[in-house]
Amino acid sequence: MLTLPLFVLEMGSHFIPGVHELIMDTIGMRNNLYLQFGLATVVLFGPGLRFFQKGVPNLLRWTPDMNSLVVLGTSAAWGYSVVATFMPGLLPPGTANVYYEAAAVIVTLILLGRYLEARAKGRTSQAIKRLVGLQPKTAFVSHGGEFVEIQISEVVVGDVIRIRPGEKIPVDGTVVEGSSYIDESMITGEPVPVQKSSGSEVVGGTINKTGSFTFKATKVGSDTLIAQIIKMVEAAQGSKLPIQALVDKVTGWFVPAVILAAVLTFVAWYVFGPSPALTFALVNAVAVLIIACPCAMGLATPTSIMVGTGRAAELGILFRKGEALQSLRETDVVALDKTGTLTKGRPELTDFIIADSFDADRVLALVASLESLSEHPIAEAIVSAAKAKGVGLATVTNFVATPGFGVRGTVDGSDILVGADRALQLHKIDVSRFAREAERLGDSGKSPLYAAIDGRLAAIIAVSDPIKETTPQAIKALHNLGLKVAMITGDNRRTAEAIARQLGIDEVIAEVLPEGKVEAIKRLRHDNRKVAFIGDGINDAPALTEADVGLAVGTGTDIAIESADVVLMSGDLNGVPKAIALSKATILNIKQNLFWAFAYNVLLIPVAAGVLYPVNGTLMSPIFAAAAMAMSSVFVLGNALRLRRANPA
Repeated sequence: MLTLPLFVLEMGSHFIPGVHELIMDTIGMRNNLYLQFGLATVVLFGPGLRFFQKGVPNLLRWTPDMNSLVVLGTSAAWGYSVVATFMPGLLPPGTANVYYEAAAVIVTLILLGRYLEARAKGRTSQAIKRLVGLQPKTAFVSHGGEFVEIQISEVVVGDVIRIRPGEKIPVDGTVVEGSSYIDESMITGEPVPVQKSSGSEVVGGTINKTGSFTFKATKVGSDTLIAQIIKMVEAAQGSKLPIQALVDKVTGWFVPAVILAAVLTFVAWYVFGPSPALTFALVNAVAVLIIACPCAMGLATPTSIMVGTGRAAELGILFRKGEALQSLRETDVVALDKTGTLTKGRPELTDFIIADSFDADRVLALVASLESLSEHPIAEAIVSAAKAKGVGLATVTNFVATPGFGVRGTVDGSDILVGADRALQLHKIDVSRFAREAERLGDSGKSPLYAAIDGRLAAIIAVSDPIKETTPQAIKALHNLGLKVAMITGDNRRTAEAIARQLGIDEVIAEVLPEGKVEAIKRLRHDNRKVAFIGDGINDAPALTEADVGLAVGTGTDIAIESADVVLMSGDLNGVPKAIALSKATILNIKQNLFWAFAYNVLLIPVAAGVLYPVNGTLMSPIFAAAAMAMSSVFVLGNALRLRRANPA
């Protein structure tokens, strides 16, 4: 508002016919100069005061920054104009020109650039703002036997909350009664609603679809998952990458070099320039100071970090530390924990092959009934499979469990034996009928069990931790990025290598104790290779910290997540190649920004200094220098915002 009339008063006289005469006939030249002085002074020492507050102390400490350049450029233009207005006799004849508009426009354009930067920050944080907006303002909490609506801020841990169809979950908690399907896509990225029943965990901000239920609040306020996500992403967006340290170092040399260039420009024009030499010298020196203002360099890295981490958050990838954006792209080897990362993390009945003349459902019912009395994880998987098929369980008598062999008992009057091959051989039951199936299961990394009914071989059974459906695709995507994939597991080597063959994993480190994972990471680092490790359990936390980049599966433990640099919210390993591809895209974007910011300065500083004047009479006015400088910042911001459309496969 202040700069526009100032600009019209000065530049209008040169470019718009009749403006000069209008000014002379109304306020007059002297009042025109006073008005320009007043407007420029308010702009420079009002909104522009922030440049002086930071730039002058840095100049006095001999550590000039871009604020110092703005101070030098605007002060030179304003100071010269003040002398020309109030003490024109001190200047040589014909040199008493004013450049108030240049000083005001410089401040205005740089502040415009910073406003655009703030807008860019805001736009990159929209994913986070949407998360904040997802939390409802109120909740229906049980008080004195009835549900009362209270403010979300008044909910405390232990409150029982009622949720109806279509409502948002207000805080994190555990379902107490009822069941429903909940849309958790804002947390996991998975579009399919997840079934919840008594004992299931629910997350604040997710949307209830069909049923009604009550749940007990376990985390409220800043402890909720949404609050933690926001905190993580904000921390990453505010951090500096190693590449930024290089930029800061270069800028530290660049600013003094520009000041020297401005001094040399002034001296050259004053000594060798045409009349009025002082005016030419001052104008060109000021143009050099303005055109070189390294705003674009200052914006190049932080804007790309903010856009990159914002886009990652939308894809369910949380960069807890901004440094991971740079280090992840340098990864050579991706090491994965097996259980819970490559696999689902819970045993399931994967094979149930029946011998001739036996009924599958009856055999499963008898075996599951017997196993229901066992505490072994394999037994739990068999019982779960039977319940899923709707098979009823019968009463068991004479139950005996022999460690290392199996279990035995009487179900519905039949003698049932379930165990390893040696258990059946001990009871003189031949298992060679299933020799081919046993070999196939062994090659697949599964340990076969056998079931016998009344002394006859009835079935061969395999329980294993099944591989996640998304794992093969993720491994292929990592190979397509040119990376080696390694698996670190406590399983025996035969099982581990069977899984590695199945998935196309390049290196296997098997039979590793939990405390040995850190040493395994160190072994993978041979030949200076950079290692990224993906894990989900408490025992993975040291390895996540030891690796060059640690990625935690978001469905894992809190300790693993806290130890990681990157969190994959959905637990889908496809997030790993996406994170690496986004890391590469972000660093490439930063390099593009830095190249254009430096190239712009290198090309235009000589023009501003006046090297083209002897050739074709071209000079760059300080006001056009300020416009060009602002355009470079706008270009950098525009290039960074392209990352918002990044869609890594």
